[in-house]
Amino acid sequence: MSTQTHEQTHESDSSPRDAISLNMLLAHLRDLCDQHPDGDCDSDDDACHVSVGSIIHVVGDRSFAPLLMLVGMLLVSPLSGVPTFPSMVAGIVLLVTLQMLYGRRHFWLPARLLKVQVPCDKLDTALTWLQRPARFIDRITRQRLVVLVRGPSIYLIALICLVIACLLPLMELILFSSSLAGAVLVVFGVALVARDGLLALLGFSATAVTIVLTLGAVS
Repeated sequence: MSTQTHEQTHESDSSPRDAISLNMLLAHLRDLCDQHPDGDCDSDDDACHVSVGSIIHVVGDRSFAPLLMLVGMLLVSPLSGVPTFPSMVAGIVLLVTLQMLYGRRHFWLPARLLKVQVPCDKLDTALTWLQRPARFIDRITRQRLVVLVRGPSIYLIALICLVIACLLPLMELILFSSSLAGAVLVVFGVALVARDGLLALLGFSATAVTIVLTLGAVS
């Protein structure tokens, strides 16, 4: 099969039933590593890898927002230093946001992208590194200024994420810039899941800073 389809609705991006904490998401990803048939992630076994499709499947049946949280967290983590990883994340965000803006109820990703392998040891290191900031974010989020994470605002956020995706390959050449972009994706993802409009405002501001710094560094 050359394609893979995941559930997505525009309403589900802000639906309480789809709420998922960052810590819960990290725990699901750690379970994915622990259940890998080739051995645990603490070993030196080079055969221990997890596919991008398996990682996305952890939140793939939920919605665009948790997927945004996932790829953003991985981009902020030490995984951003893996060659071509930011570009791969850019491809995922680009494909999903384009389909969201087009109004599709299901998003599609090519099988070739889903089969890309991520080393278990690097994924485990990234998950451990993310635990403390994830706990902090989970504590401070709550429903507020929901108008900024509903209706037309969701399309504005998707458009911003599309711009970030287009800049990510360029950011591979600029130290730490891809991690900053990943932080923006996390902020927007959490804002949509938690219906936290204040976080969305923070995301808008962080986007402007990220774009200015990136363009300034290459000019």
